[in-house]
Amino acid sequence: MTSSELLARRNLPLLLLRARESALSFHRPALRKYGLSDQQWRVLRVLAECGVLETGRLAHETLLAGASLTGIIDRMERGGLVRRKRDQKDKRCTLVEATPIGTRLARQLSPSIESSYGSLEASLGRQNLASLYVLLDEVVAAMEKAPGLR
Repeated sequence: MTSSELLARRNLPLLLLRARESALSFHRPALRKYGLSDQQWRVLRVLAECGVLETGRLAHETLLAGASLTGIIDRMERGGLVRRKRDQKDKRCTLVEATPIGTRLARQLSPSIESSYGSLEASLGRQNLASLYVLLDEVVAAMEKAPGLR
């Protein structure tokens, strides 16, 4: 079998999902220690980095479907990690922000998450990891531009 035939038989979405699961396995022990799901961490991390966000923008930034995000925010709000409020300029919009507890938790978790990235870099090598980031950015850009791929 030629290399192009082997590449054609690879299932890119499945391979990317496997890579995602492998990468998340580095983070999960720290997240579970604080009772967070992967999705809750994505929400908390984005809010800690960006501040107050409208729910649509939060969904976009975290790659979560709106309906899923609503349930995640409900649970996080009950846990005191985030709060919702109506946008004063546009009452149709809901804004979400991390509470002081949520912000503190994000700061506490960050060293563990960074450490797991260090472990990944040690496993792959700095250059390979940097190349992977570049290649993944290129794949995303190519798929967003290609009319036949969407």
